[in-house]
Amino acid sequence: MRFSLRYRYRSRALAATAALVTVASLATASLTPQASATDRQAAAVQAGPAVEDDGADCAVPDPGASPADPKLPDPFRKLDGTRISTTSEWRCRRAEIREQAERSVYGQKPAKPAGVTGTVSSTGITVNVTDQGKSAGFTAKVELPSGSGPFPAVVVLGGLGADTATIKASGAAVVNFDPYTVGREGTPRNNKQGAFYSVYGSSSGTGLLMAWSWGVSRIIDVIEQSGGSLLKADATGVTGCSRFGKGAFVAGAFDQRIDLTMPIESGSGGAPVFRGIPGESGGQPLSSAYSEQPWLGDAFGSFTGNPATLPVDTHEIVGMVAPRGLFLMENPHVDWLSARSGSVAALGGAEVYKALGAGSNISYWSDVQDGTHCAARSEWKGPLQQSISKFLLNTGTAPGVFRVSPRKSGDLSAWKDWQTPVLTGVGDPDDGGGPDDGSDATCTAGYRTVQSWSGGFQGEVSIRNNSSNTALTGWTVGMTLAAGQSISNLWNGVNTGTSGPITVRNAPWAGATAPDGTTTFGFTATGSPTTPPGNLTCA
Repeated sequence: MRFSLRYRYRSRALAATAALVTVASLATASLTPQASATDRQAAAVQAGPAVEDDGADCAVPDPGASPADPKLPDPFRKLDGTRISTTSEWRCRRAEIREQAERSVYGQKPAKPAGVTGTVSSTGITVNVTDQGKSAGFTAKVELPSGSGPFPAVVVLGGLGADTATIKASGAAVVNFDPYTVGREGTPRNNKQGAFYSVYGSSSGTGLLMAWSWGVSRIIDVIEQSGGSLLKADATGVTGCSRFGKGAFVAGAFDQRIDLTMPIESGSGGAPVFRGIPGESGGQPLSSAYSEQPWLGDAFGSFTGNPATLPVDTHEIVGMVAPRGLFLMENPHVDWLSARSGSVAALGGAEVYKALGAGSNISYWSDVQDGTHCAARSEWKGPLQQSISKFLLNTGTAPGVFRVSPRKSGDLSAWKDWQTPVLTGVGDPDDGGGPDDGSDATCTAGYRTVQSWSGGFQGEVSIRNNSSNTALTGWTVGMTLAAGQSISNLWNGVNTGTSGPITVRNAPWAGATAPDGTTTFGFTATGSPTTPPGNLTCA
């Protein structure tokens, strides 16, 4: 497999880059003149791009042949063999992952078509596309919440996704999109049908998941053009379950305008790591997912028997969503769905979120009681509401929770031989990449839930050295555990107290922290993981 200059590189990419610069400028305009460069970089990261693909101008080098590797690829290692060290480098590293994923897994997602027009009303959206001398169109239905707009919009693929009643009750509109109008199932690979293939050819090597992703992007184009009087152009989400969960996962990864991605029970070809599925008892084989429908790109067929030869894996697709909101929901009761491999993908992708200072922006929940496929579950309602509030309404805090079912709990350490780097240009590790809480403080502490189970959870606290030129020689963190929570084990630190207000000072080997660097301590605790420890301080 050979790569040269990124094949999506076109003159319109320059306009996309200019738009990105404008967004970053707006994001940092509200900061005071005294704000640090780190604060400004972090604010730009949190704002996110207002374009479909902010790395369209990145040149992707030729990596040569990809050697087989049973471990998950290092998401931080560039194709030239070096590792990224700053948040700004992630943009083009993400572009490398994107192109590798298109070439080997999904097929190409074309750049924005030459012409996209349509309408938005309180009941529906029309989309008309013209590109390469061909045209096609499709529609979607709109359901508005109560109240007055404009409203955020969540695109629901195929009528199956996160609970629409909860979405509307949270203040967001539902856009019901039939993916089959864009990429139809039940067709052979050499004669694919639907709006996407009417424009780009029935023999296109692009699979249905990417075609559906393209359809979601064209809906967003029309919402943007509508002026935002009914639906907000800068607050969109996407969700789907089962095959439509696969589509939602791909849509969120490949369009950076999507603020919240919520795939449910996506199974083989969705979120679960490809390398893990062959060893997962009862999981749908990759060959089956490839042949059941033309969901995946034609090129993926050569990897179904040996996914270790893939140049990418889905933990990196999870990373492509970062630092935007992501809520992965899985069902451990149906072996076919490969939830153990899904937890590995989530944990691996969470390392990208963590490196970008956005650890709380990803949530994962597979610890559910009801095993019915694509059921609306009470366990997911709270974090769903929180996610919509945080990422679509800009209120409240992200759930930042990992509830991994003990039935299907993956071990990330068994799948990776790389370490997560400390990237310069990161803000408070707990607030999604924004400015540090109290920039005059020597250090800042942030919390994330690593995983949880019935009656307990594992937490991690990151300690960031706010100085750009002086190393920390030691630290003390204060935090308050919620009622009923009690620490049972703690590492890299020495705690005073196990419940309520506690303090943790560094263990002798964990005190030194480089300028702009980060260290961590972890713990396990009994009690409900729903309320994370609060009142974090660092000195």
